[in-house]
Amino acid sequence: MKNRREAGFTLVELLVVLAIMGLLLGLCLPRYFHVIDSSKETVLAENLRITREAIDKFYGDTGRYPDTLDELVDKRYLRAVPFDPVADSAEAWIIVPPQEGIAGNIYDIHSGAEGSGHDGRPYVEK
Repeated sequence: MKNRREAGFTLVELLVVLAIMGLLLGLCLPRYFHVIDSSKETVLAENLRITREAIDKFYGDTGRYPDTLDELVDKRYLRAVPFDPVADSAEAWIIVPPQEGIAGNIYDIHSGAEGSGHDGRPYVEK
């Protein structure tokens, strides 16, 4: 009679594989989260650029600044109120009013997110 070894993996083999997988995950996850944060900052910068451009076009067409961001949407300068991916809200914008004597309420907008970006600048200054 031949002794047949049962098919399968030993506990030591499974622990080695799990240790290797844990090591690889430990190396990859910080880079993954860095890429996610970086992409949120890129989307934020693009949303700010587009919204500021829409505010300037609105001023050029009407001679006054918009009263709300919804007015830009209503007049079709924007398709929707911009979303701040860092603050995770469409209502976290910091509104900068124009100088006195100029009609309207929105001269510029900044992110309302706390903290700083990868370049060291606070989000409220972007």
